[in-house]
Amino acid sequence: MRLPSRLCSCLLGATLLLSPLLAQAQQRREVVAAANTLKPQLITWRRDFHQHPELGNRETRTAAIVAAHLRKLGLEVKTGIATTGVVALLKGGRPGPRIALRADMDALPVTEKTDVPFASKVTSTYRGETVGVMHACGHDAHTSILMGVAEALASMKAQLPGEVLFVFQPAEEGPPEGEKGGAREMLAQGIFKDVKPQAVFGLHVVSTLNTGTIGVRGGPLMAAADSFSIVLQGRQTHGSRPWGGIDPIVTAADFIGTSQTIVSRRQNIAKLPVVVSFGAIKGGIRYNIIPDKVELIGTIRTFDEGMRLSVFSELKSMAEHVAAANGASVVANVPDREGYPVTVNDPALTTRMLPSLEKAAGTGNVVDPGLAMGAEDFSYYAQQVPGMFFFVGATPAGQDAASAPSNHSDKFYVDESALDLGLRALLQVSLDYLNDTPSK
Repeated sequence: MRLPSRLCSCLLGATLLLSPLLAQAQQRREVVAAANTLKPQLITWRRDFHQHPELGNRETRTAAIVAAHLRKLGLEVKTGIATTGVVALLKGGRPGPRIALRADMDALPVTEKTDVPFASKVTSTYRGETVGVMHACGHDAHTSILMGVAEALASMKAQLPGEVLFVFQPAEEGPPEGEKGGAREMLAQGIFKDVKPQAVFGLHVVSTLNTGTIGVRGGPLMAAADSFSIVLQGRQTHGSRPWGGIDPIVTAADFIGTSQTIVSRRQNIAKLPVVVSFGAIKGGIRYNIIPDKVELIGTIRTFDEGMRLSVFSELKSMAEHVAAANGASVVANVPDREGYPVTVNDPALTTRMLPSLEKAAGTGNVVDPGLAMGAEDFSYYAQQVPGMFFFVGATPAGQDAASAPSNHSDKFYVDESALDLGLRALLQVSLDYLNDTPSK
């Protein structure tokens, strides 16, 4: 039977109005209750962490707050892992599987330019320079969300099947030069040795999605990340007589321009994307002195191992040949340290947990974000056990997420409603997995 058009419109409107309620009704009652109770606390934690950011391997204040909270919940807590990492084990009252939930705690050497009342005024030292420090990637949100999930799960300990390993990790953005840190070091120090989980889950707030939206895909999600350091050695001379020396600044400009052809002309980007970006150029001190050297540092992002190795080779070869053409010499460290592998979501696990994410966000609000050129050392955990990492939109609804200040921007902004969805999603995923998976 065909309904009159006005009636169809009314029914459609009613369905749209009811859809958030229907989505919420699909959520576990424990998730709804915990989210409603913890919402103010998540915002309080997040604002405090945001106002007091700490760089990688220096998250002493953050780690102390996290550890105190976990102890208050009655969990078994270990601190000082990978310098400032915190882990805690929750043992449920019923037999079941074991999962790991991970959040990162470190901030970035960025001077904040947002106008929020809890903006960071913190400064520190990075690579020998005084810098501002900001949670410009949202790790303050991640830490707060996982603290909330820990509180919610601990409150239902007696009925909880299995075990949950909470991992609060330092230095996801990389440890200071000369130090070890991050996920690789957490694993090297044995956090999965005695309590190896059957699955690991994590999340990340992102500016590229609006609030209320979750992004996830099975298989490759985020790129491999490698860094490089190139020092071009010239010969210092007076700026008025450049022929008296060898100009490393002109050499650097030549090299930077030419190196763009590695991606645009030498890599098959129809196959998979590749990025080569320069992050810093340092050389010289005075307007009328041509310096003796220039240092360049940057990042390489790839999804294919063959393409990754090809970029390494071509970037180094190009640096050597451009330097020689300008009469300079070069020390090219490509890569200059071990990078992050591709973040790969286990396809079967992702397919299985997709309904859980849809329960949290509502049908139609879970999207495939495509390949992300950002990188995450969550990838190391996902190499050890099946993992699923997902994005939570942080740009306010109605604002163009494509043009919003990006993660790592000095104007990066997190709409705090993302905290609520992050908690609901991670808690729903955890409870669904624990209740529907046989223990090993």
